[in-house]
Formats: sequence, structure tokens, C-alpha cells
Amino acid sequence: NADDYKIINPMAQVPSLTIGDKVFTQSVAILEYLEESYPLKPLLPKDGVIRFKVREICEIIGSGIQPLQNLAVLKQFEESKQIDWAAKWIFKGLTALEKILETSSGNYCVGDDVTMADCCLIPQLYNARRFDVDVAQFPNIARVEKNLEVLEPFVKAHPSRQPDCPPE
Repeated sequence: NADDYKIINPMAQVPSLTIGDKVFTQSVAILEYLEESYPLKPLLPKDGVIRFKVREICEIIGSGIQPLQNLAVLKQFEESKQIDWAAKWIFKGLTALEKILETSSGNYCVGDDVTMADCCLIPQLYNARRFDVDVAQFPNIARVEKNLEVLEPFVKAHPSRQPDCPPE
């Protein structure tokens, strides 16, 4: 919420990615930019149906879960109701996602290649735990998370490893 950050991102939200003199904001838009700019490490499969499945999962997380447990939304409620509100919508979204992963997942959300869906899943699971949602009740999600959390890019991207992460 600092004024200097609002110059970088007028929504005063994370993430913001700076490359050279360009600033990119909004998670899925950043992922799409990276996909188009660095095609040697694709995050979207070539097959249209499989690519749709990746985008479907991204939408469930990015539009169906994340906004409802966002801090800006939670501040509209009394503090005593915030965790219940967030947990309700996270549980609903993860329940739907678990059903989708029954048929789409391999080692990761969609098959055996890391995709944008995996990039959206991991931060959402971090938030699920913040709001006391037991991820273990979703075996496919938990399995995918276990496979992803050991990969170097996910290890490096963990919130606790970021220089501006507040102490827990």
C-alpha cells in the first residue's frame, strides 16, 4: 500500500514483475507474457483441448477462489468472520478443482508437464493453509503439490523466501 508501490502497480496488489523498464501486473497476464516471450519453456500445451484444461484450472483459481479470499474483500467483514468466509470459498473451489484433477492430472495438474495451472495452484494452497483449510482432504491436489514443491522454480518462488515477506 506504499505510495511508491502504487506507482508500479496502481491496484496496489501483487504480483508485479519488472523486466527492464517494463512493469507487468496480474498473475495470469504475467504467465501469458512469459509463455509468449520464452517459448522454450512452455507453460501451455500445444494441444487445444489440453491447453483449455490448463486455462480452466487457472480460471477456477484466479477467478473463482482467489478474489473471494483476497485481503481487500476480507476487510469488508468483521475480523471474526474473515477466516470462515475465506475458508468457505477456498473449500468450494478446491472441491471443484479436486474433481477436475481426477481426470486431468498426472504428476502435475494437467499431465506430466508443469503448466500455468501449477503456477496458480501452489500460491492458492499457501493461502488455503493461511485460512485453516486442510489440503490433505484433497488427495489429487495434495499429490500434485508434493510433486511441485520440490522443483527448483517453486522452491525459489515460495513466499517465505521472498525478500519482502513479512515475518509469520
